[in-house]
Amino acid sequence: MSCFIDCLTAFAVGGLLCLIGQILIDYTKLTPARILVSYVVAGVFLTAIGIYEPIVDFAGAGATVPLTGFGYSLAKGVEKAVDEYGFIGVLTGGLTATSAGITAAILFGYIASLIFKSDDK
Repeated sequence: MSCFIDCLTAFAVGGLLCLIGQILIDYTKLTPARILVSYVVAGVFLTAIGIYEPIVDFAGAGATVPLTGFGYSLAKGVEKAVDEYGFIGVLTGGLTATSAGITAAILFGYIASLIFKSDDK
C-alpha cells in the first residue's frame, strides 16, 4: 500500500506542475521555451530559499522529474561544489550534478534523429 501512496503522491505533484505549465501555455502569451526556462529558474529559486526540498521529500519523482527538478539538481550541485571547492564550485557544480541527465538527453536525441526522418512543413 505504501508504494501505491508514493506513486499517487508523485502523480499528483507532477500533474500539478504540468497543469501549471498548461495553464501558462493556454492563458498567457509566453512561448513554450520561456515557460521551460521559467520552470528551471523556479526550481533553482525555490531550492535556494528552502521551499523545494520539502516538496522533493514529499513527492519524490513527482518533483524531481519535471523541469523544476532539473533546477533543483543544478542548485544542489552548486551548493555541494561550493562547500567542497569554494568559488570555483559555482562554475562546476551544476554541470557535475546534472551531467548524466544532459548526456542522456543528447544521446537519445541523437539516436532518435538516426531512426526518424523529419519532413519539411
